[in-house]
Order: sequence, then C-alpha cells, then structure tokens
Amino acid sequence: MSISRINPQRRWSDVTVFNQTAYFVEVADNPEEEAEGQVRQILAQAEQRLASVGSHKGNLLSATIYFTDRKWISTINEQWESWLPEGCAPVRAAVKAEMVDPCYLVEISFVAAIF
Repeated sequence: MSISRINPQRRWSDVTVFNQTAYFVEVADNPEEEAEGQVRQILAQAEQRLASVGSHKGNLLSATIYFTDRKWISTINEQWESWLPEGCAPVRAAVKAEMVDPCYLVEISFVAAIF
C-alpha cells in the first residue's frame, strides 16, 4: 500500500490518501469574513476537495470542527446540518480552540472514504 500526498508543501499536504481514505483540513480562503462566512467557504472547499479525490460529503467518516468562540456553535451546527445529506452524518467533535492565526475563526479536519 502506498500513501498519496496531493500538493505536498513543507508543513502539510492538501490531502493525504491512504487505503481508500482521504484526510484533509480546510480553513477559509478569505478569513476576513465572520464565522458564518468562513464556515460557508470551508464547506464549499471541502466539497471541491472531496470531488478532487473521487469522493463526496456522503462518504465522510469523521470531522473535527475547531472554533474560537462558543457564540458561533449554533451557526456552525445549522450550516453543518443543512450541508450534510440526510442520514450521512459522520462522527464529529467540536472543539473551542485558539487558532495560530487569529484571522481564522473556524477550521475543520475531515476524513472520508473513497469508493
């Protein structure tokens, strides 16, 4: 078995694929938006990233959502629930955390199956 790294950089790869499983993290391309806008961007970017490896949001296995302020959790949950296909929710953790770059208010780590 081999490990495939898509667009590897010195500190990270855009996606790592191993054993028909994709691992990736998304932050907003435009961090100047508030949390709601950042979540919208992240979910759209995740769909593109999943498609790039031959997967989709219905194949998500796990997600960890990191956010900087508890006041955004209801907005995050609303967008998350409306984005996911019915009956396809992955295991999920939501963590209040301090981001290294304070411009980022939300970051999501994804794991998805590839068929």
